[in-house]
Amino acid sequence: MGMPNSLAGGLWAPSCTYWHYGPSHLLVGAVSDWWQRMATAQLILVLGGARSGKSTFAEQYAATRGERITYLATAQAFDDEMTARIAKHRADRPAHWRTVECPLDPAAALHTHTGETDCFLLDCMTLLISNLLLADEATAEARSRQTVDDLLTAHRASGADLIIVSNEVGLGLVPEYPLGRAYRDLLGKINQRLAAQADAVYYLIAGLPLDVKSLACSPFSPKEPVS
Repeated sequence: MGMPNSLAGGLWAPSCTYWHYGPSHLLVGAVSDWWQRMATAQLILVLGGARSGKSTFAEQYAATRGERITYLATAQAFDDEMTARIAKHRADRPAHWRTVECPLDPAAALHTHTGETDCFLLDCMTLLISNLLLADEATAEARSRQTVDDLLTAHRASGADLIIVSNEVGLGLVPEYPLGRAYRDLLGKINQRLAAQADAVYYLIAGLPLDVKSLACSPFSPKEPVS
């Protein structure tokens, strides 16, 4: 029995030894299960403003997608306030969820924990882009695009759901400083990129989710957002 091209390409990382040692019926079952996971894995984008309820909604959603949840944390504790926020978020999550800190490279966490995760929850894209921008403003846009591309590629290969939380930061006043405006513009582009690829996009207002992707109506043909 030949190996499917996608498996030969290195996309499959089973947690069992059926491929090399198991009986043929177990091999067929393992491959069938993998294809089923690939076919049903979803990308979900959850947007909203500060204190809109987006993280709570995303965590509730993740809890419906399986028992094995890997929480991808992008926050960095640079001061006491952020340290307290991180501690509260961790305490509020179910104790059996795995937490992986990945402030710059969440795709690596997906590769590491594929096969032992039903759903990845990244909270949040807002801070990930901020981290990349502050690390090197000159290369931030290129690195952000590459980071998101790597994340989407890792998700497609994982067979697990991926929920991404991000802020909608373009509805308020124009930021006073150039760095703030650069950040607003970059995150807006990244959110468009994610929304175009997502199976569902939810926007939270006062704790109430709106399924904006199903409500979207455009006179134009579907296409990638203009960069």
